[in-house]
Amino acid sequence: MADKDWLNDKLRDKEKAEEDRYFAQRDRELLDKMKQAQAGMATSQGLMQCPKCGTKLATVQHHDVTVEECPSCKGLWLDRGELELLSQRENESWVGRFIRRSIRS
Repeated sequence: MADKDWLNDKLRDKEKAEEDRYFAQRDRELLDKMKQAQAGMATSQGLMQCPKCGTKLATVQHHDVTVEECPSCKGLWLDRGELELLSQRENESWVGRFIRRSIRS
């Protein structure tokens, strides 16, 4: 009789462990989806904040390059792809050389 109770306890423990693993995996997947959706919304809606003053950045287009601009301090924020595009355009100027040097490091 004790063996039967021991076996039932082991079976319940195994079922509980499998259930815990299932829900932990499901929770991780849902959190990943939520993080991706939140990151996508932040960049697509221009919800990033200015690192200098904290104001919400606005996405604007300057000479076919999309950048984030701060409406209050007028700072411009570029990512690596935008810098590469500018460096190709400004091939021989000091700005182009500076950008290429910054991208390499």
